[in-house]
Amino acid sequence: MSVKRLYETTFVVNAALEDNDVETVIHRVTDYLENHGATIVELSKWGRKRLMYPIKKKFNGYYVYVAYEIPTNALSLIERFFILEENVLRHLTVILPQKLRDYRAARTVHASMQEGAKTAAIVDPVVIVPKVIDDELDPLVDVEDDDMLIAE
Repeated sequence: MSVKRLYETTFVVNAALEDNDVETVIHRVTDYLENHGATIVELSKWGRKRLMYPIKKKFNGYYVYVAYEIPTNALSLIERFFILEENVLRHLTVILPQKLRDYRAARTVHASMQEGAKTAAIVDPVVIVPKVIDDELDPLVDVEDDDMLIAE
């Protein structure tokens, strides 16, 4: 039994396929990974994007990112699968070092803390507008003072 390591693969699926065919290719890849002892940690579908240069006479691709833990001896089988899969235009597999995993975790925590601070700052906004002399006021506007109207 070999050691499991965390890898990430980004692959490009032929975008000329229909959406359900692209999903079938992604499902086939994830099933192959799981059948060879991989544990999928993250799967992110980035969608259709224009390629910088044509690959196999294709100008668009559907990008997919998958992070998984797999025994090191099974990685060569996975690489061979990506090469032989006709609907995968390109792939890149790299090992995720511990420093990068720690950085991504810290960045995620930091971003969520900033998002929490933004939502806490905007709890219940109150808009103060000058009082308008009008017989028919908007039903959403309450008159609080003689000088100002507060919109809720």
